[in-house]
Amino acid sequence: MGKVTGFFEFQRETFGRRAVAERLNDWFEVYQPLPDEKVKTQGARCMDCGVPFCHNGCPLTNLIPDWNDMVYRGRWRDAIRDLHSTNNFPEFTSRICPAPCESACVLGINEPPVAIKAIERSIIDHAWSEGWIHPEPPAQRTGKRVAVVGSGPAGLAAAQQLARAGHLVTVFEKADRVGGLLRYGIPDFKMEKHHIDRRMEQMTAEGVTFKTSCHVGVDISVEALKKDFHAVLLAGGAEQPRDLNIPGRELKGVHFAMEFLPLNNKRNAGDTVPAEEWISAEGKNVIIIGGGDTGADCLGTSHRHKAKSIRQFEIMPTPPETRAASTPWPLWPLMLRTETSHEEGGQRHWGILTTEFLGDGKGNVRALKTTSVGAPPKFAPLAGTEQEFEADLVLLAMGFTGPVKSGLIEQLGVELDGRGNVKADESYMTSVPGVFAAGDVRRGQSLVVWAIAEGRKAAKGVDIFLRD
Repeated sequence: MGKVTGFFEFQRETFGRRAVAERLNDWFEVYQPLPDEKVKTQGARCMDCGVPFCHNGCPLTNLIPDWNDMVYRGRWRDAIRDLHSTNNFPEFTSRICPAPCESACVLGINEPPVAIKAIERSIIDHAWSEGWIHPEPPAQRTGKRVAVVGSGPAGLAAAQQLARAGHLVTVFEKADRVGGLLRYGIPDFKMEKHHIDRRMEQMTAEGVTFKTSCHVGVDISVEALKKDFHAVLLAGGAEQPRDLNIPGRELKGVHFAMEFLPLNNKRNAGDTVPAEEWISAEGKNVIIIGGGDTGADCLGTSHRHKAKSIRQFEIMPTPPETRAASTPWPLWPLMLRTETSHEEGGQRHWGILTTEFLGDGKGNVRALKTTSVGAPPKFAPLAGTEQEFEADLVLLAMGFTGPVKSGLIEQLGVELDGRGNVKADESYMTSVPGVFAAGDVRRGQSLVVWAIAEGRKAAKGVDIFLRD
């Protein structure tokens, strides 16, 4: 633990946030790290709680009390060693994970929890700045070839683990750059992309081969993949967006969030996006349908485009200000969360259902017709609550229903579970021998920590399979 009496001597402090007026004019990360001395103080708040429930909250089973204590004592190099023992990419998780570990912190029962996420980010940023992170190639190679399909956090974690185990790993990515949703789904103001590039350099030096703009099942056949590799790992994510099939869905100006966000990241990366493809919120009345993280990403991006007005719709009722009784500690709490994008402006509407997109007579969306709804699960429309909201741009951010089935998954013929995800056993092998699955493609839309955890576990399954 940290300091024995630290948890009642010190108050919680976490990331600073750049001023709204400043950050709305650029795409740099919003959160600012804590100074080292303050990070040490936060490490001191970690209790000798006997059973560290933060382990239960973290899918990666990060050794949180251990590295909290090391940071408090100034043992930064030991801290990154322990952090890397369970997590390949702490710079990703400490920026975009919602920190279920903090929700399970024992101190959080009756006090603000330990600032675990801020400590984690400080450890990894410190390690990079000190030059402690370097390639770790294996002492010898097995000669076994593994294809990893998808370069999101699950695919990258698995690829790194397998390469370090001595296997020859090739990562296939259909986009023009590596990273999956980390690259093209997460806005730069949440995570700048040099963090991915730096890890790619490390992994390349460890022997991982990256093939971008290569869509498996389209550009390369499944038969060729199975012939050229001893094992295949599916890590393509859950990319099928949930649609809203109501009258007017065909109108111009109604887009999926993942049509809107990637274009912005491409432009920020220096790419030229053709004018006919570019989706801009500048000067427009924007309505975002979906109140989750993707909706917040669309909100922050629209702010930076200088939208005229922005509304965010959510069918669920307004969450309580504090942890709901239905989600007691140490569960992930149901409660109102205000993201940095919400601080920047816009209006949030709860318990609202869009029933029709209205056109301007020229094929463009001009407004949404809505109704308020009752409590879940019925969401019954409430009489007399119908409204119209002006909209020039509508962004559908209602989550994802699972992996895209056409192409690779259909061609492989792998068995699916009841939710339409790829079914895999305890070793992460699918119904097709030698074909494995990890991350959102297997478990459905989830968190970055789950993706990395699944990638690591699937890598272990692949390694055992190849060595039998």
